[in-house]
Amino acid sequence: MLKHEEDELVTTLHRFADLAGQRPLSFGEAMDTLDGAAYALIAIILVLPFLQPIPLGPLTVLAGIAFFTLGWQMLQGNAVPKLPARIRAVELSEKNWRLLVKVGVKVLQWCRLITRPRLTHLVSGRLGQKIGGGILLSAGLLMAIPFGVLPLNNILPGLGILFYCIGELKNDGLMVFISAFWLLVTVVYFTVFFLALWYFGNAALAYFRFW
Repeated sequence: MLKHEEDELVTTLHRFADLAGQRPLSFGEAMDTLDGAAYALIAIILVLPFLQPIPLGPLTVLAGIAFFTLGWQMLQGNAVPKLPARIRAVELSEKNWRLLVKVGVKVLQWCRLITRPRLTHLVSGRLGQKIGGGILLSAGLLMAIPFGVLPLNNILPGLGILFYCIGELKNDGLMVFISAFWLLVTVVYFTVFFLALWYFGNAALAYFRFW
């Protein structure tokens, strides 16, 4: 992420927090002030609340739908991203926006240590747009699965989104592979959960049939 882009992200989050100090600020109102900003910038702002291990229930599902929609728009080659109405209507308080500022600054500080321009063809041009669209769409599908109280169901695909966005803003194509790694980890994690659920469910049925 270039220095001016880092400053833009932090400044944007601070501006949202200031606006929320006057009244609750919805994602839709906040995104409208970005005036056609890049997909990566919007996706980073949206994914920050989900970078935690605690399940957020319906909010995670809504976020998954939003990322799926953004990914589909990227695959179609749309220049300006548009969020679903339900995500646009979600309101955050000043406290929550300030928390996003804090998390965002920490993420940016960490990014400086691991990123540099390389494999730029993977995060630029039409190819980069297609790759990014596929990542956002896939991560959105995984987040939208209604797991309820399953730990890590938002942070694992969220990391996939975060690393892709970092890669695009920093011109670092290596982040695409790290993003794909986290998506693969998510698929394995969910598969193990489903298999365990199926196994113990069958075991419970067999136990009660025996009695």
